[in-house]
Amino acid sequence: MKLLRVKADCFKNCISGYEIDFVARSKKTAEDKEYELQEVADGLFVYNTLAVVGKNASGKTTAMELLDAAYSILGTFRLEGKSYSYDNVRLTLDFYHDGFIYRYDCTLMDADAMGSKAVFKEQHIQRKKYYKTRIGKIYEDAGFEKVKADGILPDDTSDLFFILQKKETRAIYFDSFGNGADTYRLTFAAMEDYHISVDILTKIISIFDENISEISRIDEHNYQIVFSGQKQIISDKELIYKLSSGTTKGMLLYILMAASLQNGFDLIVDEIENHFHKTLVENMISLYKDKSVNRHGATLIFTTHYCELLDLFNRQDNIYIAKAEGKVTLTNMYSGYHVRSELLKSRQFYSNVFQTAVNYDELMALKKELKR
Repeated sequence: MKLLRVKADCFKNCISGYEIDFVARSKKTAEDKEYELQEVADGLFVYNTLAVVGKNASGKTTAMELLDAAYSILGTFRLEGKSYSYDNVRLTLDFYHDGFIYRYDCTLMDADAMGSKAVFKEQHIQRKKYYKTRIGKIYEDAGFEKVKADGILPDDTSDLFFILQKKETRAIYFDSFGNGADTYRLTFAAMEDYHISVDILTKIISIFDENISEISRIDEHNYQIVFSGQKQIISDKELIYKLSSGTTKGMLLYILMAASLQNGFDLIVDEIENHFHKTLVENMISLYKDKSVNRHGATLIFTTHYCELLDLFNRQDNIYIAKAEGKVTLTNMYSGYHVRSELLKSRQFYSNVFQTAVNYDELMALKKELKR
């Protein structure tokens, strides 16, 4: 199963028909096929990496939350425990599975006044056989046939259960806020769930803090570390002060990245540069573009303020520009803008081609007010 497109109405403050598309739109060079794209079926290419950029409060996180909702439904057939509202959201998911293009439509409603989970209303599943010769028409209504749900489920469980049949991690969402001392428990839990070796953790730690040569879990809240050659037993609350926030968050993010690459599920990261050196982010992108490492078709999806990262992309159609001008919009760089491919993308951002630069006049107004 590979998600191809998400469309939503009434999600947060988004425009009607808000859309994120993973299918490659522009010309596909041999180099693109080697580094930028993955082929999920004959002639059907999606991205190894996808970026959402924009200034503060432009709706970048909104895009990540919508994808988080979509992958949750595809993975567990439920939607619960999220920090955003899904009441009265109309959702359409297009995905590839076993030779077919599937289309799933539903309306989400809050199950209770607390909004702790969603119930699924007005569900419809359609599918059509995928043919390479019809790649340009995979989203057209023609050819889709209704798939009947063969049974009755609780109203908080999606009918996609009848298609995909078993729960499976389709993506993990990593936000920029962190989990404090609980990060270490989550790190080791992820290692256990996704069969990540201690050797990988050791190599990850050495990237972020050269003073630490070893860390292991004693119990739920206590850890043994070798710090500057000295073995210590330390609690998670003490560890959060001993390690930098970048090291703590980096451990978990890189473990999730390793799990994504080794198991083939997608990784969603909001503000990928938060607490991290740009080189570390560039390394993550390069790993997803390297087919000898990314052997199972994982996709890295991220938001960023580091416009220079986009210069690592040969393509433009895997970059979306987020804006919030009354309503939140998301525009594909390739189809929504006319940018010459030989120009640096970062230079276009700093030249404000996409109207995403910080307002200089507002900055000067603040400076003037502070000088009073």
